Amino acid sequence: MRAFIFPGQGSQKVGMGSDLADASSAAREVFEEVDEALSQTLSSIMRDGPEADLTLTENAQPAIMANAIATLRVLEHEFGISLADKGDCVAGHSLGEYTALRAVGAFSLADTARLLKLRGQAMQAAVPVGEGAMAALLGADIDKASALAEAAAQGEVCEIANDNDPTQVVISGHRGAIERAVGMVKDHGIKRGVLLPVSAPFHCSLMQPAADAMAEAFADTPPHSFTLPVYANVTAAQVHDAVEERALLVQQVTSRVRWRESVLAMRAAGVEHFVELGGKVLGPMVGRIDREVAVTSAVTMDDLEALAKEIN
Repeated sequence: MRAFIFPGQGSQKVGMGSDLADASSAAREVFEEVDEALSQTLSSIMRDGPEADLTLTENAQPAIMANAIATLRVLEHEFGISLADKGDCVAGHSLGEYTALRAVGAFSLADTARLLKLRGQAMQAAVPVGEGAMAALLGADIDKASALAEAAAQGEVCEIANDNDPTQVVISGHRGAIERAVGMVKDHGIKRGVLLPVSAPFHCSLMQPAADAMAEAFADTPPHSFTLPVYANVTAAQVHDAVEERALLVQQVTSRVRWRESVLAMRAAGVEHFVELGGKVLGPMVGRIDREVAVTSAVTMDDLEALAKEIN
């Protein structure tokens, strides 16, 4: 069995997608459609920067999605690989869940771009700049991270945002609590705590205003049925039903990204090959979760050509 997986925020970089766009009309069409949907030349920011503009959450989220879907389109159009034929399920990390849903037909490309633009804006607006923070805990498993977050909270929000792999957990919340946590890592047997360069505390209860905004957006743009099951971040379990997925996408804004558990669930279901499209971030995480699994990450035309030979 094979899972196609899609990266989340942090995988953006200036120049992303430019080689694919130069080599394939299928990729160019994706970027053009996203530009049109957003009434914005996002593709120019992706190609040329400036980096500060690309890093803005409202730009980074649709840009990462567009790059991954362009990668998928090239795989389909240039190399004849169908997701429905070669995949058994899909998953994505945070905003990558939207990319995964686009890949299996739950949303149109234009709607996915607009939803992610709104999601980025709503997440940024939910907490005033400077009041929230996130930190990566390196050498931490979920139990150690949970104990640290509870000890550091001291009446403020300090919650698990991402359970990425057995060696990395991300916490999110009020800046004071997150800074306390970073200072307490050694007391909890954690190797290191690193404040992340993010503009808002994603995936914690402080994001409730953004969750409310997404609930309103889905009233107008609900997901449709999809061709392959999606593993949801909130439950780390298969979802087949569009109504259930809609509710989970709202919860996802304030909830933990259960990526480690999602990978383990896919493995338990029989997945032996994970293919990351549009990034090279999730592949190493998957490898740390299960050393026996096959992992392929595809970003460039050469990567896609090699992948097509591998799975055809």
